[in-house]
Amino acid sequence: MLTDSGVLLRLILQAMTRAGIDVPTLIQRCGLRLADLEDKRLRTPHAAQQQFWQVLQELTDDPDIGLTLARHLPAYHGQVLEYLFLSSPTFGEGLRRAMNYERLLSDALQGQLRRDGEVAILSLNLPADSQRPFIELLAFGVIEFFRKLTADSFAPLALHFSFKHGANAEQYQALYGCPVLLGREENSLHFPAHWLDTPSPHAEPELLALHEQVASERVAELERQDLIYAVRKVIAEHLESGELSLEQVAEQLGLRSRLLRSRLASANSSFNQILGDYRCRLAKRLLAGTDESIDQIVYLTGFSEPSTFYRAFRRWTGQTPVEYRRSRRGVSDS
Repeated sequence: MLTDSGVLLRLILQAMTRAGIDVPTLIQRCGLRLADLEDKRLRTPHAAQQQFWQVLQELTDDPDIGLTLARHLPAYHGQVLEYLFLSSPTFGEGLRRAMNYERLLSDALQGQLRRDGEVAILSLNLPADSQRPFIELLAFGVIEFFRKLTADSFAPLALHFSFKHGANAEQYQALYGCPVLLGREENSLHFPAHWLDTPSPHAEPELLALHEQVASERVAELERQDLIYAVRKVIAEHLESGELSLEQVAEQLGLRSRLLRSRLASANSSFNQILGDYRCRLAKRLLAGTDESIDQIVYLTGFSEPSTFYRAFRRWTGQTPVEYRRSRRGVSDS
């Protein structure tokens, strides 16, 4: 599953607040929780952007909401990608290093940098279903980031967008400071190639090594979370068939059971922990939100015997399944 860093969502919500848009309503309608937004390691499904932008456009009735928010978008700073950029010897080396760790920003973004004579081209490749406002915001954020790193000296030559219908040329020119061409093969930023060789005034080899180590550690953490998600996905697909074992899940993932156990341990987790957590969440959701019988919930959560399910549920919650269902529905025990 492709995910985006919570940093992106927080920047967009800040831009909405500055633009006077009803943020609480958007959060509620998108099924988000304010408490989750404070988590610095929050990742959101990239596919959820479709609903997010649809709700936002319904709230604002603004066909150019991406451009509207761009005018209020806070600067991206204080993240390891910025530090990598600054401590690199040149602008071009900083950009290439940051691209090596771009999944810290988004799994969906696949950047490529190439040089065509006197023009450098930064491709901002995104999935085909990425929404126009997000693409417009991303392009603006990248340009502003480059301007910040160069004391406002950076000036783009052109922007190419893959979508065919957008704002008018004057709006784009006013926002980005360059021509924008629509219906192109890719989303890309074109700028003078001399920037690639421009020395960084903040270059520092020792800090660069430290920043690269931090970035590598964070990418490794994301990869460990990817494994946990993959295990959960297999559990979800096969739980109804009965008791699942680590060996069965490892086979589905094409791994040896010993390797899967080791990798989960490196992620501070275990198969039994993931399985128990999944069963607990599923049981709670079914008890609180459906009228499924307890016997059916026992089956759906993969337990072979009701008594085993009852013991596990009491261990998870301190309540029996019936007590939990009553408490969640506001029904007294009398």
